[in-house]
Amino acid sequence: MVIRNTCIGLTLCVGMCLVASAAEMPKEGQQAPAVALPSQDGGIVDLTSFKGKWVVLYFYPKDMTQGCTIEAHNFQQDLPKYEKLNAAIVGVSVDNADSHKQFCTKESLTFKLLADTDKKVVDEYGSLSPNGVASRNTFLIDPTGKIVQVWTKVSPMKHSEEVLAALAEKEK
Repeated sequence: MVIRNTCIGLTLCVGMCLVASAAEMPKEGQQAPAVALPSQDGGIVDLTSFKGKWVVLYFYPKDMTQGCTIEAHNFQQDLPKYEKLNAAIVGVSVDNADSHKQFCTKESLTFKLLADTDKKVVDEYGSLSPNGVASRNTFLIDPTGKIVQVWTKVSPMKHSEEVLAALAEKEK
């Protein structure tokens, strides 16, 4: 009887663990899942407001950490190049809007950082890491709202250059 109860317990645990796992990452060619989250300026940013523009939707672990600061600085430095290509940069982490505001002020960031404190969007994009922060993944979304390229486990140092190169190639 004890063995039987243990098996039932294990079956329940396995089933619950499968339900609790992160959502599958959206793939190239799929419509980008909806995003409507608060930004550092207190307003709600909705992906649909970028219709007609390219969107670089990047997920990052934490404000004011070394890798995230490097990645944000590179996107900021390259922002004029993105704007020439009709592209917007949008960052998402599980930090709150106040943390994003401090990060933007300290690092002179002018693009939108979105606060996903309930982790729903991060999870919907298959980017919720086991430790509860966003994994460093990026989705390039075309002007019609479709995902055209996905990068996972990106390198903060060279990522903006990679995205710009892909965007320039797709604009041809």
